[in-house]
Amino acid sequence: MIAIQQDLPVITTIAVGLSLAFVCGLIASKLRIPPIVGYLFAGILVGPYSPGFHADPLIAEELSEIGIVMLMFGVGLHFSLKDLLEVRRIAVPGAIAQIVCATAMGVFLSQCLGWSIESGLLFGLSLSVASTVVLMRALEEQSLVQTTNGHIAIGWLIVEDVVMILALVLIPSFAEFSVKGEALAAATASTPIQQLFIAIGKVIIFVGVMLIAGRRILPWLLMVVARTASRELFTLAVFASAVGIAFAAAKLFGVSFALGAFFAGMMIRESDLNHEVANRILPFQDAFAVLFFVTVGMLFDPAILLEEPRNVLAVVLIIIVGKSLAAFLIVMFSGYPLKTALLVSTGLAQIGEFSFILIALGTTYKLLPPEGKDYILAGAMISISLNPVMFWISNRIYAFVDARPRLSSAFNMGKDDLSHLDDGERRELGGHVILVGHGRVGKHIARHLRVSKYEVVVVDHNRERIEFLRQHGFHAIAGDGGQAYILKEALIEKAQAIVVAVPDSFEARRTVDTARQMNPDIRILVRAHNDEEMNYLLHHKVDLAITGPREISRRMLDYLHSIRPAQPPEPASGDKLTP
Repeated sequence: MIAIQQDLPVITTIAVGLSLAFVCGLIASKLRIPPIVGYLFAGILVGPYSPGFHADPLIAEELSEIGIVMLMFGVGLHFSLKDLLEVRRIAVPGAIAQIVCATAMGVFLSQCLGWSIESGLLFGLSLSVASTVVLMRALEEQSLVQTTNGHIAIGWLIVEDVVMILALVLIPSFAEFSVKGEALAAATASTPIQQLFIAIGKVIIFVGVMLIAGRRILPWLLMVVARTASRELFTLAVFASAVGIAFAAAKLFGVSFALGAFFAGMMIRESDLNHEVANRILPFQDAFAVLFFVTVGMLFDPAILLEEPRNVLAVVLIIIVGKSLAAFLIVMFSGYPLKTALLVSTGLAQIGEFSFILIALGTTYKLLPPEGKDYILAGAMISISLNPVMFWISNRIYAFVDARPRLSSAFNMGKDDLSHLDDGERRELGGHVILVGHGRVGKHIARHLRVSKYEVVVVDHNRERIEFLRQHGFHAIAGDGGQAYILKEALIEKAQAIVVAVPDSFEARRTVDTARQMNPDIRILVRAHNDEEMNYLLHHKVDLAITGPREISRRMLDYLHSIRPAQPPEPASGDKLTP
């Protein structure tokens, strides 16, 4: 093994790293722990702090740089400004306020440990940003990605990512001034402030080049390659774009590999082939991202758990309790219901990829003490491992509050009166239709109901959406349609029908049950997500339950029936039909 390592160190590092990552990731998955923990543990096993085989740290570091490039390229490729704008009023100020709170807690702890303010800022930033991979997996497992609450959590993460990208821009320049200081100024005959403006100027030029030239050239180039009908050439073009632009950005403009890869992905997103690009890059992204996590694990010294347990506990409490509580209070004070606050705060109670990238930068520029990276890595592994437990606890809290009407009303009512019907609206309503959910399906239903002259009351979680609807003449209530007091606000006792168009099947079933209890004679129409759910709803005596695939097939068949001749033409005499 030692001889092989000396002869083929790159292959050895990749083979051993990926193999151990697979085994540890599989074990973690079987234990219902996110696989990232397994990948980090694999890095510990091949790291310098564990006995036995040690991977080449220099080669592992270079491979991790490719992992960072692939991760950031994927972030850019999936960066959705539209999703962010939809929830901007809560996600933008909420994420920034939460980052400030978490960073302040990190700086306070670092000052207690006797670190410099520069180290404390980087340490706090590393504790403030959650893992996109962990949150997305949690949302997917609970079918919450397409819900309003899911959009808020994802939008919150997008803002965190943007802030961290800005940090990646400033850290190298900031490190040069803090570490080299006067020596740098003397050598370049310029002040640190001048150097900072020069660095920011280079970043602005790079961004301008990407927005003007890259936005046109990259999509055009991919379209040219796609016309060759060569799968391997298209895959090579995608991979070369990610790595090549990241390298050029670092060499020509002095920005990080991560920022270059992010903008490469963001520009390619403008192409009509963005979904094809995502499919091509995904295997590379997964493989090199795993190697990145393995490399991060190699940096971790497990002895810190025994030598400094109180400091590790303090870091974990900042991530799981401090940061989570800050997010919870921000969402609640913004007027959102308890369910939204619990989901956002629980989803953010962990740290991941960007924290590791910040660790790598902090280690490279000597901004972070050696024990600092160990604290962050320990906090990441523990918080990611406990995140499923945190979701279980939040679900139990919500169920407890939901079962008690007074508590439910207190926690779910908004601060302002925009979310409730006034007395004039109450007198006008009667025989109306309640629409629960104004998302991709609900907005079409609302438009057709209005065209058909129905009075409509819309119930939705998204307060920005509710305010928009009210400005356009709709009766609208912000809240959970499964809550009795919300349906009471919608005057369900006077409604002729309720249409449930939420993407969350659990919320849909709860809304059906609550509506039927409050008004046994009301007509209930439900959007189902699969045949099993549709059968369940029909068994519970809803008046209509439809699924997307069934409705699409019915409409297509109706069209085919409409164009079919009255009877098929008979063959001419003597003709023979051939199969």
